[in-house]
Amino acid sequence: MRVVLVTIGSLGDLHPFIAIGRALETLGVAVTLAAPRDQIAAIEKAGLRGAAVLPAAADICQRLGIDEKEMARRVLSERDFVLEQVLLPSLGTCVSALDPVVAEADLVVASSFALAAGITAEAHRLPLVDVILQPMSMLSACDPPRGRGFSLMIHAGFRMAYAWNQACYAAIRFHLRHRYRAQIDTVRQAHGLPAAGRGPIIDPSPARRQMLACYSPAFAPLPADAPPNCRATGFPLFDGGTMLDVRLARFLEDSEPPIVFTLGSFAWEAGTRFYDEAKKAVGLLGRRAILLTGGTAGFAREGDIATIGYAPHSLLFPNCAAVVHHGGIGTTAQALKAGRPQMIVPHCGDQHDNAARCAALGLGPALPAKLFTARRAALLLAKLLEDEAVHRNAATMARRIENEDGAVEAARLIAAFGASLN
Repeated sequence: MRVVLVTIGSLGDLHPFIAIGRALETLGVAVTLAAPRDQIAAIEKAGLRGAAVLPAAADICQRLGIDEKEMARRVLSERDFVLEQVLLPSLGTCVSALDPVVAEADLVVASSFALAAGITAEAHRLPLVDVILQPMSMLSACDPPRGRGFSLMIHAGFRMAYAWNQACYAAIRFHLRHRYRAQIDTVRQAHGLPAAGRGPIIDPSPARRQMLACYSPAFAPLPADAPPNCRATGFPLFDGGTMLDVRLARFLEDSEPPIVFTLGSFAWEAGTRFYDEAKKAVGLLGRRAILLTGGTAGFAREGDIATIGYAPHSLLFPNCAAVVHHGGIGTTAQALKAGRPQMIVPHCGDQHDNAARCAALGLGPALPAKLFTARRAALLLAKLLEDEAVHRNAATMARRIENEDGAVEAARLIAAFGASLN
C-alpha cells in the first residue's frame, strides 16, 4: 500500500504525522510525507521520505516583505492572516506540487488545514483520511470550541444551545463560502474539477471517507455529533529526541525540579516579553527554571535559570515541577503524558480551547498572553505548585493515557481502511 501524508504548520502539526508515518512503515506501508520545504530535513532525519509541496516560512516572508518575527506576530494577532496570507495564496502551487506525489498513491491522509490535499485527492479519485489533531477542529455543536471567533457559542447541554451552535456554524460557513469560494474554485477548475462553492476548512471534501481524532478521549471524548466514520486514536507522540543535552541534564540533577517555560516551535518568535516575565516570576518565587526559547539556540545558564532552544519534551517534562506553555496541542499532550501540572498562556487558535479543557480537568489554570506578567504568573504558580488536587489530577491523567499509542492506532486504522478499499 502506498500512502501520502500531508500536513502544514508548526512542529505540533508535523510531529504527529511523523509518528503516524513511522508506525505505518512498520506495517509494510510505503509512506511519503508531504510538508513545507523547511520541514523536509526533519522528516528525512526521522527516517521517512519527504516531499516539499508547500512554501517554507522564509518563502512566505519574502513574498510578504516581512521577517519571521513579524510573521509570527501577525499569525498570533490577526485572525485571518494564516488563511488569507499563507494558505490560500499558495493553494494553486501546492496542488500542482502535490499532484505528482499522489499520482501513484492508494490513499491520502491529511490535516484538515492542508487544503490542497482534498482537491488533489478528488482530482485523482483517491480516498482521503482526515486527521484532526485538536479537539477544537472537530467543530462540534455539542462541544463547541473556545477562543477567538467562537465567542457566541454556548457551552451547555440543553437542546436550544445545540440549535444555536448549529446556527453559528451555518453563519460561519456562509461567511467562508462567500469570501473564499471563488479563490478555491479557480484552483479546482485549473485542475480539472468543477466549481463547488465550498469554503475552506469548514466544508468537508467529497473525497473524505474516514476521519481520525488523533488525541486522547481522556482529554476530549468524541462528542455526540461526531461523524459516524470518526475514530479516536490517542495522541500520536514524537519529539525526535533520544537524549537531553548533557549540560541540561546536569542542571536538572543539581537541585529541586525546575519550572519549564516554553512557547513551542513557533510562538517563541514573538515571545520576548513572555521569557522576560518568566525570569522575573521565578525570581519572585525563588524557584529554578528552564526556558525553551525556540530555534537552535544552545545551552546557557545564569544562576538558577537555564535556557536552550529546544529539548525533547518526553525526556524533560517528567523531571520538572510544572510546565508553563502556550497551549499548543503537541506541548499539551506531552505535559499530560508526563503527569505534570500546567499553566497555559494561550495566544491564538486552538490554544484557548486546549487551555479551557485543561482547566476544566483540574490540571492547572489558564492566563491569557496579554495578562501574563511576572506578578500574576508568580501568584498562580505558587498556588499551582502547592495544590495537591492538581498534582493528583495530573497523575491520574497520565495513568489514563499511558497505555495509549495514538500513532500505532492511527496507522492500524489507516491500513485497515486502505485494505477495505480493495
